[in-house]
Amino acid sequence: MQDHYGNEVSTGSRAALDAYIEGMDLFLAAQAGAGAAFERAIAHDPSFALAHAALARHHQMYAEPMEAVKSMISARELGAGYTAREQSHIAIIGHLIDGNGAQAYADIKAHIQEYPRDMLTLQPCAGVFSLIAFSGRTSREAETFAFFDNIKGAFDKDWWFDCVYGFALTELGRLSDAEQILERSYSANPANANAAHYKGHYHYEAGEHATGWDFVRDWLKGYDRAGLMHCHISWHDALWALELGEMDAAWSVIEEAVRPGAAWGPPINVLTDMVSFLFRAELAGLPRKEALWREISGYASIHFPEPGVSFADMHAALAHAMAGDEAALQNLRETTSGYAADQVRALSHVFSAFAAADWQAAIDGLLPLMSSHERLGGSNAQRDLIEFALVHAMLQLGKKEEAVRLLTMRRPLLAKDGLPPSVFSKAVA
Repeated sequence: MQDHYGNEVSTGSRAALDAYIEGMDLFLAAQAGAGAAFERAIAHDPSFALAHAALARHHQMYAEPMEAVKSMISARELGAGYTAREQSHIAIIGHLIDGNGAQAYADIKAHIQEYPRDMLTLQPCAGVFSLIAFSGRTSREAETFAFFDNIKGAFDKDWWFDCVYGFALTELGRLSDAEQILERSYSANPANANAAHYKGHYHYEAGEHATGWDFVRDWLKGYDRAGLMHCHISWHDALWALELGEMDAAWSVIEEAVRPGAAWGPPINVLTDMVSFLFRAELAGLPRKEALWREISGYASIHFPEPGVSFADMHAALAHAMAGDEAALQNLRETTSGYAADQVRALSHVFSAFAAADWQAAIDGLLPLMSSHERLGGSNAQRDLIEFALVHAMLQLGKKEEAVRLLTMRRPLLAKDGLPPSVFSKAVA
């Protein structure tokens, strides 16, 4: 039997295969229910090694490490003697569960030469939290595009492939190419949370704030709060509300769908999205929310007590600086752990200066990072936190012409009407 991408699957149960295929679709669409579908597949065929591996990966994505390890043990024990494709597939998922991303990526590149439509081995290379994005390499956005561009011939209007390929184009600034591919993906499967998310990024990069806000607000109405992307797409919702001056709507979304304890989401999303919103709210002229900064600083200390995931560490540094947690911040100032530890160290000093309103020190620390902060991972929209911090510091020193020129050069579509009206309102005033 085969999955619906044409890959041979070793199970004697049609019911198990159907449940596995359902789980794959839900997993790739970031919809709730994938784990339950994989568990049904295992119930129909307890020896179904690929279902155990898929369940392990699902647990990992939902920040459930112990469950992931248990499922991976079963996958490895049961997978011996399966086809070469399945054994390679299980080994790749195993490297991911073990935290060996470099080996997983090397094996994926070899694996897809023969099995380019093995979707659960492609998925770890997609998006801004991927093996490529969190590699710390320069030009990793171009690397992500090249990875998927090299295998696009194996796909013909596939809803998942189209959305990740279209997003890679978006991050490179090729918006006219990205638009039609993302629309095709979304039309093929409107329930695909990744397509909805990437459409949101397209509207952001195009400077289409009202259109983007209308789209994500409407789409979120039908999305299960247990879905993997609910917290993060809600962040987009709140950012656009902030940008458009709808402050009450923005804070309502944060309180209901992003703030720790009030919303569900993987810890990396809760941390980075909450920190980013609080920071942008200050740039927009709102008073500093001391209690919320302390709350998210404490959350960072619980969920990321030791450095290593540089994108999370960068946001943790900002939270600790704003909350005044000097001990936690010092740990990040000295870290050598993580794929972009040098940038985390630098930003830890920058954010201390920013919290203290030492604008020149913030500028001096930010300028060397501007050509390479993609190494931290995250999207262009997420790393605008760094771009906007520099612009804001310049404005505070009265360097408006220089600040406008910088933003116009680096983020031209966001600056097409001058400085974004709410993000820099305090500085301009």
